[in-house]
Amino acid sequence: MRTMLIVGALVFSATAVCADYSAKDAAADLDRISASLNAIHTLKGEFVQQDPNGAVEQGTVYIQKPGKMRFEYKPPSTVLVVSDGIDVAVFNKKLNTADRYPLASTPLNLLLSDHVNLQKSTYVVAIEHQSGAIVVHARSNDRRTTGNITITFSDPGLELRQWTVVDAQGLATTVTLRNMQSGVTLQPELFLTHG
Repeated sequence: MRTMLIVGALVFSATAVCADYSAKDAAADLDRISASLNAIHTLKGEFVQQDPNGAVEQGTVYIQKPGKMRFEYKPPSTVLVVSDGIDVAVFNKKLNTADRYPLASTPLNLLLSDHVNLQKSTYVVAIEHQSGAIVVHARSNDRRTTGNITITFSDPGLELRQWTVVDAQGLATTVTLRNMQSGVTLQPELFLTHG
């Protein structure tokens, strides 16, 4: 289930503002963040995931728009999450299982879109400035995944740095990105979701 938190957290949407943040400033920042996300076509980097019990897992993330993504966990984890542009598959090599979800029904659909527009979306509940960052507070747009999502972007660079999902039980999972490279060439086989 913690893998679904990644799937649920990767996408978010937009509309309310923290008290010290004008609606005009919020709209401008949401437009800037949307433009920054739309400028990404390929991305590769590392992630560190901390679950509610403090356990830490690491791995490599690959994104190719539109629709393709891979979260490759380092051993001893046996999990792999892949989107081929149509489906999202969650593989567990130890259990020899593969759970599949239509990409369009997951929150990944927004992040992996070529046309992100956070200002027109309906899921952002707040946006705020912190030291060197813009933080977007959102709720999941997947009815099966309830919870709150906090997404952190660097400011002024507007690079996606971190997200935290707090599920319906109040348990938080945080994913931090590092060493991100955009514009890289990615092999098509990274995004295969079958045999």
